[in-house]
Amino acid sequence: MAVRIAFLSLVLFSSLTAAERPNIVFAIADDWGWPHASIYQNDDVCQTPTFDAIARNGILFHHAYISSPSCTPSRNAILTGQYHWRLGGGGNLWSVLDTKHQTYPHLLEDRGYFTGSWRKSWGPGNASNWQRYPSGKRFKNPDAFLAAWKEQNEEKPFCFWFGANDPHRGYKLHSGRESGMDLSKIKLFKHYPDSPEIRGDVADYYFEVQRFDRELGQFLAKLKALRALENTIVVVTGDHGMPFPRCKSNLYDSGARVPLAIQWPKVIKKGRVVDDFVSTTDLAPTFLEAAGLEPLEAMTGRSLMPIFGAPGSGRIQPGTRDHVIMGKERHVLAQEAPDTGGTPMRAIRTYDHLLIRNFRPDRWPAGTPNYEIATIPGAWLADCDNGPTKTHMVDNKDKNEEYRMKYDLSFSKRPAFELYDLKKDPDQLHNIAASPDNSEVLNQLRATLETTLKATHDPRILGKGAEAFDRPKYLGGAPKFPAARKTRKKRSK
Repeated sequence: MAVRIAFLSLVLFSSLTAAERPNIVFAIADDWGWPHASIYQNDDVCQTPTFDAIARNGILFHHAYISSPSCTPSRNAILTGQYHWRLGGGGNLWSVLDTKHQTYPHLLEDRGYFTGSWRKSWGPGNASNWQRYPSGKRFKNPDAFLAAWKEQNEEKPFCFWFGANDPHRGYKLHSGRESGMDLSKIKLFKHYPDSPEIRGDVADYYFEVQRFDRELGQFLAKLKALRALENTIVVVTGDHGMPFPRCKSNLYDSGARVPLAIQWPKVIKKGRVVDDFVSTTDLAPTFLEAAGLEPLEAMTGRSLMPIFGAPGSGRIQPGTRDHVIMGKERHVLAQEAPDTGGTPMRAIRTYDHLLIRNFRPDRWPAGTPNYEIATIPGAWLADCDNGPTKTHMVDNKDKNEEYRMKYDLSFSKRPAFELYDLKKDPDQLHNIAASPDNSEVLNQLRATLETTLKATHDPRILGKGAEAFDRPKYLGGAPKFPAARKTRKKRSK
């Protein structure tokens, strides 16, 4: 089957002329995680008609994952088609990406594409070492990009990065409720206690997800008016999970799994639903192959073209896409100084299990709770974005047994290995790694994970993680300290 699909891909795309090369629109929301699109039927509150339409006009992916649940390394991995741990300091938040790592917009531009980006694309970090911005020339808005494309040569194929700052924090308080959302219908992750504060916070997040979806719809309507959609690949996704406890900056599904829909009317049949595991590192080699280029040898991502060319839904490439690998290095400065490293972890996700290896179980996965002794300003639980959910969970952690358990899931230290049985525990709440009954599956998954990490020259598994990831300078400012926490700190003196 795989050979037949590969042959079909070769027949379809090996003889592309310049006029036949597709346009590419890559739309990415900031901190938008799975399953927060209405087509995933998570709840009836968050409505994403644009994303849903793209999925119905092409493919809806159920098992899409990022390389790292942190903005900069996730985006670096997308641009280069490589696992973030291959990118040196670029595997961290607020970093510098070495120019030796080529990005797909530059490769396409060199082949004749008109490229550009809008709002948040690469980063955050320092791109002063790049002569061309990593994600393509920045435009003030999509209209400016389209005008420049038409002025230069609208016969040229284009590649546009449609970026967003939504739904990154901060949110306008009660924006979701005031927009008419029914908070009682919101489906919370089970690692949260049920409270009005958390429901309201999620609604405010939904409000910004919907704004991103609406703005993307407006842009695609302009492309339709230009009759430019038929041979345009449209990809819509997020860079990682939502900015809430145990989501962003974590390798659970709530942090590492993202919505993904792709349409290409000229090639992809409508209404397909794919269950194969895919990584956002697969997008760069996909774009290159679609444009008639060979993916770079350095790319660890695998082109999705065989999936595009295949008929039907379900598991399209069984045996070759039955798991995904991901990881995390330093997010923000969140530990107790002088330890300025992050919480390095790697994971393998299959249909039945999730295995996470925590390389530094001595560090706080969400940052230190001990703000009284932390010497980094604002380091209090800094690997988790400030907001009403975080504040509510911390302030009520001793309210009862349930609150304490859910606080610990988000903020307490974690053992070297976490193993979750997804058939029995789809919400990934009960770590079974220490049980002798699970040693066989743990060892099998660990072997597969470590084989991949070694094959892709991961410095962390090779014992060089401190030099590669802990020592590069963090270029962001100090984390912001919540006003309530400042007050309590002053009173404790």
